Amino acid sequence: MVIMDIFSIRNVQKEDRDWIKRWLVFQWGAEIVVSHDTVFHPSDLPGFVAVTPSSDEPLGLITYHFDGDDCEIVTLDSLREGIGIGAALIEAVKQHARNVGCKRLFLVTTNDNIYSLRFYQKRGFKMTKINVGATDRAREKKPEIPTVGYFGIPIHDEIELEYCLE
Repeated sequence: MVIMDIFSIRNVQKEDRDWIKRWLVFQWGAEIVVSHDTVFHPSDLPGFVAVTPSSDEPLGLITYHFDGDDCEIVTLDSLREGIGIGAALIEAVKQHARNVGCKRLFLVTTNDNIYSLRFYQKRGFKMTKINVGATDRAREKKPEIPTVGYFGIPIHDEIELEYCLE
């Protein structure tokens, strides 16, 4: 998929795995993500990369995990905001999840992440669950998670958002 000759979307390839590990450490503080008390290794997960058409330079990344009829977005990052990379990556996962028979697409963010809450809700995701204390528990497995986040909000809980694929 090519979007206005600015970027294209392709599957994560074996050659991307080292870049993904480096990006995760830079952006997320470690090679792991802890969500709903589960440890994920996003560099080992399937995903899509937004790249420049001319040089294949990474501009964005989304990783996901299947569990039965559910598809969970584990990470989503755009290296250049405001040009549709995040939205295009979500659409790629939605389409793929539908193609393999998933009924629900969901993700988890922290209670302080006002930016993500706005972004996902504008794209049709609905808040479905608050996992009270989940981020506090996640720090036991990933101490790099800060205790205070956006706007000085203490980070304690996870908010689950979902998009119905049916």
